[in-house]
Amino acid sequence: MSSTSTPGLESYRRAAIIGGGVIGVSWAALFLARGLDVVISDPRPDIEDLVRTGLDGIAPTLAELGLPTDGLADGLSFEADLATAVAGVDVVQENGPERLDLKQRIWRTVEQAAPAHALLTTSTSSIPATAIAEGMAQPERLIVGHPFNPPHLVPLVEVVPGERTSPEVVEQARAFYTALGKQPQVLRKEIPGFVANRLQAALFRECVHLVSQGVVTEQELDEVVTASIGLRWAVAGPFRTFHLGGGPGGLPQFIEHLGRGMEAGLWPALGSPSFDDTTVALLTEEAREAFGEGEDDIDRLAAARDRAQIALMRALGETPQAA
Repeated sequence: MSSTSTPGLESYRRAAIIGGGVIGVSWAALFLARGLDVVISDPRPDIEDLVRTGLDGIAPTLAELGLPTDGLADGLSFEADLATAVAGVDVVQENGPERLDLKQRIWRTVEQAAPAHALLTTSTSSIPATAIAEGMAQPERLIVGHPFNPPHLVPLVEVVPGERTSPEVVEQARAFYTALGKQPQVLRKEIPGFVANRLQAALFRECVHLVSQGVVTEQELDEVVTASIGLRWAVAGPFRTFHLGGGPGGLPQFIEHLGRGMEAGLWPALGSPSFDDTTVALLTEEAREAFGEGEDDIDRLAAARDRAQIALMRALGETPQAA
């Protein structure tokens, strides 16, 4: 697929994906399905086999979303040399390890070799663009495009400008991800971990605390979440949920009648667990009992998760428009 007909992607014909791990393969699948040619740059000697196997596994999900999968890998190529890989591309999506020094080296090379018009985005899950761009001659070109895993399926992309990212790049990134069928959310301020990961980390911390204290098992806790706040927050986020919980008075009434009690009684009682040896051993054993431990178990659970995720997205009208 050497050209694209998806509205909004007409000026994006070739993309470079740096890093062919789980996130990189997922981005590659989505880009290819949307008609972009993709070159993957990753120094691992077995990267081609890993990526092609990953694409084979993702293709059924793309088809369920109504995206084309025939000849999905026709526009795929590989180039270990980073400077060569980004030459002539229209967008760069970097997914390297979460190491600031490595990302800074990557982006110094990319900036020098990529075309002046290319959109430069990083999938970093926690490092601000301002820090990554410190060594760039034009830091205004770099922006965070942080997906929620897996990028080919989950709609959210957090678009996070650095202190010197230009407004034009912010709008370009927002429009690009929208054209891909994603739901970009531009953050108003940089903060480590951004928004979705911070929320996830806060909830998971309390999950670990409750399990480690013997209140519930991992499987029981998962069932609590999916039968309550998971369902509720899928259709109305926390603030809308508590606004409705306040009745006719909305959020102010909720805060007055329930929120202050939450602050005084629950917030101080929330746990602060650590991944010490005892806790890790407990979590590992419970995960083994609840979910299995082999690769086949992981594949089975992931496939079931994706089918349920697609069904939920369809019910909410959040599946992407087919190309």
